[in-house]
Amino acid sequence: MPIQTDLDLNVSNQNHEVQSRRRLLKAGLGACTMLALSMAAPVVSANFNRKPFEKKISLLNLHTGERVHSVFWANGHYVADSLRSIYKVLRDHRTGDRVPIDLDLLDTLYILQRKLQTKQEFHVISAYRSMQTNQMLAAQSGGVAKSSLHTLGKAIDIRLPGHRLNNVHKAALGLQMGGVGYYPGSNFIHIDTGRIRFWQG
Repeated sequence: MPIQTDLDLNVSNQNHEVQSRRRLLKAGLGACTMLALSMAAPVVSANFNRKPFEKKISLLNLHTGERVHSVFWANGHYVADSLRSIYKVLRDHRTGDRVPIDLDLLDTLYILQRKLQTKQEFHVISAYRSMQTNQMLAAQSGGVAKSSLHTLGKAIDIRLPGHRLNNVHKAALGLQMGGVGYYPGSNFIHIDTGRIRFWQG
């Protein structure tokens, strides 16, 4: 397994920051703006005056029991230590392999959380998958793509306790930020940063 150095991480972050800013301006910013307008203006103003704008995320890996509650973006930059913690929790639990998760995917989860007006942690069924794991799953099920975006760290399968799956699905579709799959029989939705599309499994 290749070791992700701090230099690699910093270069990756810089590249992703440019892409993510464009993506957020194009799609997610509208969602956040609408949400902000729906909140009480004095409260919002007070919160933003007290501390810089931050992006937080909470995740629980259902296979390992590991949790992460992190501010992954603050003061205009992604937070390297928080990203490392997130990458660890979202690793391939079968092989232990990990890769940098697409920052656009983290931004999508953050915006989805804001849209649903919750701080509840996302329960993660599957995030990064090594090629070895993906090939094994594809051999077992026709529903697993051989060239899955999971193998690139660009997809995640989640549920959100306390929220009906169809409501989470509708909210994810409304973001128009990538692919969204709906799997009510298995109680999860798939989100990725590929082209905008949707399907039901």
